[in-house]
Amino acid sequence: MTIPLPLLNRARAAARPQVTGSVTGAMGLTLTVDGISAAVGDLVEVNPGDRGLLAEVVAVGRDRLTCMPLGNLSGVHAGAPVRATGMPLQVPVGEALLGRVLDGLGRPVDGGPALGSMVSFVDLASETPHALSRARVEQPLTFGVRALDTLVPCGKGQRLGIFAGSGVGKSSLLAQITRGTDADVRVIGLIGERGREVREFLEENLGPEGMARTVVVVATSDEPPLVRLKAAFVATRIAEAFRDQGRDVLLLMDSITRTAMAQREVGLSAGEPPATRGYPPSVFAMMPTLLEKAGTGVTGSITGLYTVLVEGDDHNEPIADTARSILDGHIVLTRKLATTGHFPAIDVLESISRVASAVVPPQQMADAREVRRMMGALRDVRELIEIGAYQPGSDPLVDRARQLAPAIESFLQQPMGDSTPPEESWAWLQRIVRGA
Repeated sequence: MTIPLPLLNRARAAARPQVTGSVTGAMGLTLTVDGISAAVGDLVEVNPGDRGLLAEVVAVGRDRLTCMPLGNLSGVHAGAPVRATGMPLQVPVGEALLGRVLDGLGRPVDGGPALGSMVSFVDLASETPHALSRARVEQPLTFGVRALDTLVPCGKGQRLGIFAGSGVGKSSLLAQITRGTDADVRVIGLIGERGREVREFLEENLGPEGMARTVVVVATSDEPPLVRLKAAFVATRIAEAFRDQGRDVLLLMDSITRTAMAQREVGLSAGEPPATRGYPPSVFAMMPTLLEKAGTGVTGSITGLYTVLVEGDDHNEPIADTARSILDGHIVLTRKLATTGHFPAIDVLESISRVASAVVPPQQMADAREVRRMMGALRDVRELIEIGAYQPGSDPLVDRARQLAPAIESFLQQPMGDSTPPEESWAWLQRIVRGA
């Protein structure tokens, strides 16, 4: 009988003699500990017992460990006892997680039954699939959102960014996608969200139907920065476990920007120099490490949807620019559309999928391109039309676009609770283009 490695590691840790060290200092987000030995990434427990505080070792010296707490430092004093756990953070994985809500460290917070033996535990750290072992993105993944399934189509294993300012409808679009997708499993990471919005998102936007095949990982904005950072990796690790079973997983993370902000707090506290807009170099190293974990594997796939909160609606700020360079496409939501009641507020002309031609048949791609051509032509002369300077007949494409504009507008708008099958979406688009 082969014993799983995580179980073996926990058994070894439990069998080790208990050696206790002590806290020698606490400053900012770091603790210094003497008297115990541990590896980088291992957990230690301050004040072992029922109210013990977990901390992660981030640096080691000859006689001292530097740790970052996974909780509130209140009450920690010099000389407080510290125990080495001998293992890194462990994450629960398995079918029992479906329909559950976990905190940033993978612990249930929904009042449901304890996970216990219903799940297995794995290390948070995992190997990213090698580039040559990944299957190509060739199968479409539907979202039930007409504008996305036809004009910004997504493939299984693709990674897309949803770029928008605050209050433009990112979370609402994520909820609509969660209910309408044909993915086997959905994993949602709510990173740095306002506490008020979490229950609203779960009960109103997702509902019982949306939660049935979904795992939700929550780390609100008041959590310590290291917990918010870990939450993004916990959600990704759970998605990886389902992918390794051969499942098609949809990973939705709201937002990668707040994850980067958490890494900024951690990096600055550890003494890193601030660089672009105060972000230390570790932020730009963390982002590809996290985002590259999604995608296809030897079996199964993780389709990643990451919201990017653009500061001041500036789509070229550092985090948005870095995310756009790593991801396989982007969906842009604009405040101008949102304020006019256009939902979802997707700016189709500014959005692009880099795998569209690989997952959509040629004839359907031709219909999508024709709609884009008409929308682009109409946008170019909109100001002339508004001041009455455009003469009908000057451009046949513009004339056709003006005639079909109401039908295109109706196609792109979709009520919050509505989900359209992809066959119906493509048939609707075809009727618009061909005048049927």
